[in-house]
Amino acid sequence: MAAMPHRVLLADDDRAIRESLVRALDLEGYHVTEVSDGVGALATARRDEFDVIVLDVMMPGVDGLGVCRVLRAESDTTPILMLTARVETPDRVAGLDAGADDYLPKPFELDELLARLRALLRRTSSEPDARRTLRLGELAVDPAARRVWWQGTEIPLSKTEFDLLELLVRNAGIVLDRTTIYQRIWGYEFGADSKNLAVYIGYLRRKLEQAGATGLIHTVRGVGYSVRPA
Repeated sequence: MAAMPHRVLLADDDRAIRESLVRALDLEGYHVTEVSDGVGALATARRDEFDVIVLDVMMPGVDGLGVCRVLRAESDTTPILMLTARVETPDRVAGLDAGADDYLPKPFELDELLARLRALLRRTSSEPDARRTLRLGELAVDPAARRVWWQGTEIPLSKTEFDLLELLVRNAGIVLDRTTIYQRIWGYEFGADSKNLAVYIGYLRRKLEQAGATGLIHTVRGVGYSVRPA
């Protein structure tokens, strides 16, 4: 039986970009639903289920950041790829803060967009041992339900935060270098100057510490990160 095509929600107010992306994604076997603004994106995301959402940052009414924040506040964990003409670090961090899983600066090459979509979709596919609850001291990570608890109290995490914590816990006591983490979580290397990983490590540390789980994540300068029981 043929696999069902991945469903993509595409939101961009530029008609030419929308039409070209719809044609390209159709040719790659994706099923694409297109909308032209943030209000339409929210309504469509709430009505239907998608495997990945592609959002332009600059849209009339509700912009891409607003759409992302609302969906995450509603516990929608669908992977989100942000398209943005803003390439400065604060703008990129704003997208990650809003809950986006990845961003792609405009103008972009189609091959790169397709590669990033494939990376996001790989991260959502089931792993063979995903049904086993992982434990690290008082920390419990349920890969199947994608939920995390510290001493019985649940810690809400975004999709990328969960993926990062799960990777670290599966390799507890091992120092994972930055390149390995980028490849496993994002599917590619961002570059030596990227702050994406440090940003998400910061998010994780704050949420863990707020729950009382201090000292779990360790930084090994010049190498990467590891987790050990607190």
